[in-house]
Amino acid sequence: MSPINQIQDSGNLLQVQGLQVFLKQRNRRLTVVEDLNFSLGFGERLGIVGESGCGKSVTALALLNLLPSTMSMAGSIHLASRDGQTEDLNQLSEARLCEIRGKKIGMVFQEPMSALNPVQTIGHQVSESLLLHHSLSRHEADQKASRMLDRVGLPDSRFARKLYPHQLSGGQRQRVVIAIAMACGPDLLIADEPTTALDVTIQAQILRLLSELVEEEKMSLILITHDLGVIAENTDRMLVMYAGRCVESGLTEDVFSKLKHPYTRGLFEALPEGEHQHKGSSTRLKTIPGRVPKLDERSRGCVFQTRCASVQPRCREEVPQWVESDLQHSWACWFPHEAQPIPSSHGR
Repeated sequence: MSPINQIQDSGNLLQVQGLQVFLKQRNRRLTVVEDLNFSLGFGERLGIVGESGCGKSVTALALLNLLPSTMSMAGSIHLASRDGQTEDLNQLSEARLCEIRGKKIGMVFQEPMSALNPVQTIGHQVSESLLLHHSLSRHEADQKASRMLDRVGLPDSRFARKLYPHQLSGGQRQRVVIAIAMACGPDLLIADEPTTALDVTIQAQILRLLSELVEEEKMSLILITHDLGVIAENTDRMLVMYAGRCVESGLTEDVFSKLKHPYTRGLFEALPEGEHQHKGSSTRLKTIPGRVPKLDERSRGCVFQTRCASVQPRCREEVPQWVESDLQHSWACWFPHEAQPIPSSHGR
């Protein structure tokens, strides 16, 4: 079958079905991401949240087919265009994928120093994608790159285009990475932990910048983070991942007010301003006992069973089936919480 087919749902820019990612290790094949399904509408903002090791960044790399050689994947990743056509990114040639990366999908990586070329100037690195994807002269590409750098808060009057990445601060380097990702006006922007290792003030500036640019350009956004506050402020829908599986998803407001999965509730209760924390109180923060299981430690049944306070025998034997409510809210748990709404301090 051709990877290009007529799109079934014109409202979706991205449709991920049955995505699985495997790691080849000696004579074994370990599952990193298992049966992941989600969609993203045009102009919609989706947040993916979970602890380190839950498969968030691997999912982002899989969407762009940038997995290392030790990994493979299965499933379909349909990317639509506004003219009603869709392509399965998992079936495309590397040459076609190179045309899509940067032009139709932009990526903001979590560590800008690793994402940038240390021996190329910032101006050259932004103009490079413009030259690759558009029929521009070097002068035209340089001018457009300069305007893009101005737009992300690096005006030429203060930040010469001949500067190198090591001459900038962490926040400034991340602005360059954003400029590169946004330069060609992609339909989808993937931001993988875009504020990692930045101080709180710079984090807020970078998130505000991303939000403004996405809104101005009418882009779709996939925001990957471990920060629930960031999810609350910057997404329309959210997806909670644990040990390579999605355990809860839905409209952000619905998930915040109707916490069903014990893992999602544990994440919320661990917040510094959680429902058990009051001003002037010395109550210790709650934590989720244990850790995310390693790839070779995942057992049958529910992936959260070893850390769940409500675990039952059925949880150890059977993988929970998806339950969907009337509020576009779904979860995978045999014994979901009858959750109370989260206080307004965590709201949108």
